[in-house]
Amino acid sequence: MSSPALLRQPGTAVRGLASSAAWLARSSRTVPRWAIASAALLPVLLSGGWLVGDALQPASYNPIRETVSVLAGQTGTDRWVMTGALFLVGGCYVLTAAGLAGVPRSARLLLIVTGLAAIGIATSPEPASGPTPRHLAWTSLGAITIAVWPAFVARRGASRDAPRPLLLSVRGSVAVTIVFVALLGWFFVEAQGGSMVGLAERLSTSIQTTWPFVIALALRRWTRGEGMGVRMDRSG
Repeated sequence: MSSPALLRQPGTAVRGLASSAAWLARSSRTVPRWAIASAALLPVLLSGGWLVGDALQPASYNPIRETVSVLAGQTGTDRWVMTGALFLVGGCYVLTAAGLAGVPRSARLLLIVTGLAAIGIATSPEPASGPTPRHLAWTSLGAITIAVWPAFVARRGASRDAPRPLLLSVRGSVAVTIVFVALLGWFFVEAQGGSMVGLAERLSTSIQTTWPFVIALALRRWTRGEGMGVRMDRSG
């Protein structure tokens, strides 16, 4: 006659294999530290670039009325500062997208497009006569993609051991997207001859560039919580 322990052994082995597979799947979604670092650099590089660039401009330059593109434009003083910042920001967007394996592929592609747009802006400086169609195209593309990006971050499904954070939920993603689109709308309105287009651009980009870092931290914490729950199940 078989003992109860032997009868339970197949089921225990199956549960152990299932837990191991689940843990490996969740571990593959964990955001690496280098991705968090690149996301943290985004607001530092962009805001730091225009702050330094503003300080180098003549007294006639007004950051409230004039855009960041002027700093990297052909008439900007020491325009290499803002141009270099845009190149670095573009690279950090692409690097961050590569590390955010836990978000949908569409969200990662949007971050890559945003990064390419930043590089495109840097490679098409605004001339003295005003922005060119190419410069406007890159600027519009980057502004739109980063504004709608939070809507594509939403994750479906959650673990009972590590409930999905509000920032990664559909409701949270939609709320953030509404705020970002409102900021984008303000910028576009000011760009039609408004007196605060520079302020609208700086405020919008300062907020929007911090969001990949916030999502990276939330995602890393959530996936690590899931992994801990699975390990507790295995030990139990």
